[in-house]
Amino acid sequence: RENIMDRKGLLLVLSGPSGAGKGTICESFMQKCHDVKLSVSTTTREKRNGEVEGVSYNFITKEEFEHSLKNNGFLEHVHVFGNYYGTPRSVVEENINKGIDVLLEIEIVGAMQIKEKYPDAVLIFVLPPTICELEKRIVKRGTETNDQIKDRLSRALSEIRKINEYSYFIVNNDVEEAVSYMESIIKAEKSSVKRYSEQIINLYQEEK
Repeated sequence: RENIMDRKGLLLVLSGPSGAGKGTICESFMQKCHDVKLSVSTTTREKRNGEVEGVSYNFITKEEFEHSLKNNGFLEHVHVFGNYYGTPRSVVEENINKGIDVLLEIEIVGAMQIKEKYPDAVLIFVLPPTICELEKRIVKRGTETNDQIKDRLSRALSEIRKINEYSYFIVNNDVEEAVSYMESIIKAEKSSVKRYSEQIINLYQEEK
């Protein structure tokens, strides 16, 4: 007989402006929380030095990607600078159906696609402490010109306006604290009446 804890895994989506630190949070979270599976994105771009197939990305050709896209093989996808990036549907759904929580670290455009297809997805928005701090982090990278930095900050403000589409937010002032917030969000979702009310009512009615 069904047990109240026998439920599908959560689909967790982490996104936010470039420079907010979502990648760092994601990496630290995965080192600590081994019962959550990180989804590996698929891309058509060339593999860079140090990247590992199946760990950094799944690297495929443009033709393979487009074929999979036509066959509804991706939960979300984007086309950036001539390359495709996407989240493979089969692996994510297989894990969720086994009761395993799956984490996606993706762009806001992809997060909105996920929300449309999976209203139950838990969308978490990573914020920088301030716009000034975000600018410092981008400058520290040393990879962008002044004009590119201005563009990134303008884009960040535009993206922050989409925060109403998300379930939760985390201010990334301290990575350890941010990871702790993520753990709390998952615990809260696993005790969500809105998410499990029908299942709980049916379960207890069966015991009569």
